[in-house]
Amino acid sequence: MTLNLDSYLTGAVRSTTSQPARNAGSWRRGLVLSGVLCVLVASNTESVHAAGKSKEITTTREDAFKLYAHSRIINFKEFSCFVKLIEKENSTWNPKARNGSHYGIGQMKNTNYKNLDGYTQIDWTLRYITKRYQTVCSAWTFFKARGYH
Repeated sequence: MTLNLDSYLTGAVRSTTSQPARNAGSWRRGLVLSGVLCVLVASNTESVHAAGKSKEITTTREDAFKLYAHSRIINFKEFSCFVKLIEKENSTWNPKARNGSHYGIGQMKNTNYKNLDGYTQIDWTLRYITKRYQTVCSAWTFFKARGYH
């Protein structure tokens, strides 16, 4: 059995502005992945027991946003470029961040953007990058050369 990871992840996690799922079974995958995201966001800490040792893991809102972004960007190289780009703009992944006239995780100038939740801000940022640069790594290269995107 072959699993198409790209359509599995991108079909499962959708923002409110996304188009409907492509196939009838995708709602189940969406429900599972949404549940995982909710648990990650809701839990501040969890214990991991391995080989008799206990280790405390702290999850943050930043981790949840990165997990969501990675679910939207399957290619790890592209995801790494996105993380670098966002961390240059907003090192804490804070959706309420403001830098002059720029707002949110992606530091966009659109005033509607500042009122969106962090997950939708990630979707809008990716949409902007895709339309302007085609790939996230192209946007990162542009940013390194010019200091903005």
